[in-house]
Order: sequence, then C-alpha cells, then structure tokens
Amino acid sequence: MEPQETNNQPTKSSFSVPMSIVVAGLLVAGAVWFRGSGNIDTTATVGGAKPIKVELGDLPVLGNDDAKVTAVEFGDYQCPFCELFFQQVEPILRDQYIKNGQVKMVWRDFAFLGPESFWAAEAARCANDQGKFWQYHDVLFNRQNGENQGAFVKDNLKKFAGELGLDQAVFDACLDGGKYTQAVKDDTDYGRSVGVNGTPATFINGELVEGVNQADPFTGFKNVIEKYLK
Repeated sequence: MEPQETNNQPTKSSFSVPMSIVVAGLLVAGAVWFRGSGNIDTTATVGGAKPIKVELGDLPVLGNDDAKVTAVEFGDYQCPFCELFFQQVEPILRDQYIKNGQVKMVWRDFAFLGPESFWAAEAARCANDQGKFWQYHDVLFNRQNGENQGAFVKDNLKKFAGELGLDQAVFDACLDGGKYTQAVKDDTDYGRSVGVNGTPATFINGELVEGVNQADPFTGFKNVIEKYLK
C-alpha cells in the first residue's frame, strides 16, 4: 500500500510543512507495517540474533524429522516476497539440504494481507486433510496474482483442489464451513508473539532470517544453515 499524494495547496502557516512531514511519515510507517518486512535484505538481518524456541505447528514437515537443521517459514500466500522465496530459495533448499536429510522445513501461516490470504491458508489446510498440503502450497504460489485481486477466491481454490485430484465434496465442505479459520488466526497470532511482523520470516534453528535479498536470494539463508550444520 503506497501513500497517496494530495492536491491540497500549501498554506502560509508555519506548521504546514512540519505537519505534512509527520503525516507522510505515519503513512509510510503504515505502508511498511501492512506490506511487512518482505523487502528486507537478508544480509542485514542475520548473524547475531539470539535464537529462540519456535514451535513447529501442526502442518506436515517437509524432509527428515531427524534433520539437524529446522527451517520454520511464516508466510502469506499473497506475499510477493514469499513467492520470491518459493521460486528462488526453496528449490535450492529442497535440492541441496532437504533431499539429503540435513534440513527439514515447516510452514506456518501468517495471513495478514487480506481475506484471500485467509482463504488460501484455510484451503491449504483442507488439502492437508487429504494428504496434499505441500502440493497445494506449491499450486498457490504458482497461481499468485496480486493481493486480493481474485486469484484466491473460493471458487478458484476449489478448482485447484480438483486439479490435484482431491475429493471435491470433502474439500468444499471444509473450506465453506470455515473448519480452519481459527487455526489460521492462531498461527498468525503465534507468529506475532515470536516477533514476526512481515513475511517471509524464516526461523532457522530459532534464528530469524527476515525477507529475501532480491539481488542474492539464497546466500543469507545458506550462511545460517551452514553455521548450524558445522
């Protein structure tokens, strides 16, 4: 959400300029809060942060349960930087670390960008009821198309379930009935309680790596992973 310029003409009041600066600052601060910290350079947010205990939640682990390193990603399916993580970081994680049993990955919902974020998160949990969480997770990121622009309305989410061969009636009842609405809210609240205020926020063995460096997406994550593998 970008702050909008106004067409108000400046007055001669000595307070007009300072007040406009204050208002602009508040608008920018609000935009950063709602957009989250997804545009933070990872190289500026790793190394030195004290690891904390982060619960894994109740969604399936991707990888070996006994892996030495655990990555817990708090994400929003509409977040463009989560999509960048999915496209440019997660494939390397899967290929170089998860496949060989060194790292396991867990997703936790941090749905904060509007109603379609909640519906998408609920739908992924409904897919999990039929053993297809990670497959549905991947479909969502491959179909992302702006925030609350209709990509994740319920009719589309039901179509995705059909594409994965899920039992349509069971899935539709789960989504329409709001079976996991509270679970998504609880995950989001838990994220805030451990310091998440934007997405993606990934805890690697409890150490927070925020955002994705667009110029060099993987290095920040690799450095933390390698530290814990030594």
